[in-house]
Amino acid sequence: MLQDVILYLMGGAAAGLLAGLFGVGGGTILVPVLLVLFRHSGMPEQLWMHMAIGTSLAIIVLNAISSTRAHARRGGVRWEIVWRLLPGIIIGTWTGAFVADRLSSGVLALIFACFLVLVGLQMLAARQPKPQRQVPGNVGLLGAGGVIGGVSALVGIGGGSLTVPFLTWCNVAMPQAVATSAAAGLPIALAGAIGFVATGLQHSDLPAWSLGYVYLPAFVGMAAAGTLLAPLGARIAHALPAARLKQAFGVFLLLVAARMFSELL
Repeated sequence: MLQDVILYLMGGAAAGLLAGLFGVGGGTILVPVLLVLFRHSGMPEQLWMHMAIGTSLAIIVLNAISSTRAHARRGGVRWEIVWRLLPGIIIGTWTGAFVADRLSSGVLALIFACFLVLVGLQMLAARQPKPQRQVPGNVGLLGAGGVIGGVSALVGIGGGSLTVPFLTWCNVAMPQAVATSAAAGLPIALAGAIGFVATGLQHSDLPAWSLGYVYLPAFVGMAAAGTLLAPLGARIAHALPAARLKQAFGVFLLLVAARMFSELL
């Protein structure tokens, strides 16, 4: 157990450093790191992806609280959009957790690898959708929240890579889109973590110290270490060109996806 805790602290530090460096805090970094650590911990292979996604979402809850408070203090959050997205987010994330529970670890890994390719290519292109419409009504935001929540739950992210482009497309200014996405990431992560806890409780082969599909030693160790190292990564990032950082992160995600494809196929 002590060796595992040390590994989780190291993994959390690496994830936090990369998150601060590249400006992300979601599962695109956490899930691959957790997969590596779970493989070395002796956890059953059929649980790797479910535990990685559930634990990632639980960690993102803490990150999202801090991020939401920071953006709210600056007045950038469009709360009227967050509240109208919320019902769809809850329905979508719980549906995503229910679907994920019924998929094999290999299928979830394939979905995650495909998602990494899409995000990586978007980072390399460095493009956001052009504003083409206004923010939709309640029905439109309900559907958007459902899609964002469902995809986020399937791949263990806070939804920023989906919410920001959607809001930008809806003519929301980029600073407000980022701030609103951060606030929407909290209910995504919270509802997703609850969903993975609930669906995982029925399984009898879970490792000790698990709460459903959330592995508590990894959650505690990685959350603590990541919180400490993320500011260092952010300070380093401010000294480097932003465009180069996005390109580097895009290449990083594509390499992770290629590694996952090579193991799956």
